[in-house]
Amino acid sequence: MIFAVLCCANTVWANTAEEDELAELNKIEAQLTLQRQWIDYRWKKASAECYKNFFVTFCLNGTRADYREEIDPVRAQEVALHESQRIMRDKIKDANDAKRAAERADPAKAEQRADNKKAFEQKQKDELQRAADLEKRRQDAPRRAQENRAGTRLD
Repeated sequence: MIFAVLCCANTVWANTAEEDELAELNKIEAQLTLQRQWIDYRWKKASAECYKNFFVTFCLNGTRADYREEIDPVRAQEVALHESQRIMRDKIKDANDAKRAAERADPAKAEQRADNKKAFEQKQKDELQRAADLEKRRQDAPRRAQENRAGTRLD
């Protein structure tokens, strides 16, 4: 319990202004998507109704023109929104990269990484030694089995 509290205390999840703005932009994007879906629905419904008329092509052309009149402002907003989102994501990424670079430059972290590397290399050596010992035991298995059967030590 205390360990979990200490771990969580070290990790602070504070949203920056850019992250808050990106969340707002995502909400706007959801609204625009909903508008787009309604426009598409109305257009498809109107297009389906056109097939009941005698002048199908003329009716379809009219519904397509209506659709474009409705969708063009939404598309323009989406383009501007996506550009803003891209800029915000780039700012957030740059800030995170700068924070990581600062953490890597920290001498305490560099020392910890060196210690971790030494520990990893030692574990690798230990694993190789265990594997060599196991292989040696496997090779000695027939001799030990014969010793056990004979009841004497063969050298």
